Amino acid sequence: MVSGVFVENIPFIKVVVAWGQSVQAPFVVLDTGFTGDLQVTQKIAKELGLEVIGVTKTQIANGQVIEVPVALALAAMEGVLNYIQVLISESMPLAGISFLSKFGYKAIVDCKYRTVVLERMI
Repeated sequence: MVSGVFVENIPFIKVVVAWGQSVQAPFVVLDTGFTGDLQVTQKIAKELGLEVIGVTKTQIANGQVIEVPVALALAAMEGVLNYIQVLISESMPLAGISFLSKFGYKAIVDCKYRTVVLERMI
């Protein structure tokens, strides 16, 4: 089980992401409206040494479709390691539905009690 935190009204979780010899564990917004794996800032991508492998068209919250650089990385959650697709953007770092699916998590976001829990589905 992974516990997250609320900051104001935004649920955050910590993820471990790596590439090459670099590892980071940023707090990212748990965004159920984001269908991708992970989105990080250009600064995080540079610190990890991520290599852009292409560009993908992505629809953002306001409905606009933009082109976003994409890279591969490794992510770890509770000892499980998976390759993930990372979008590189100046927006807030996000973890999306595909990320949760790759690790087999169910997200429980309780706004009333301001708790965030990821439970692995066995």
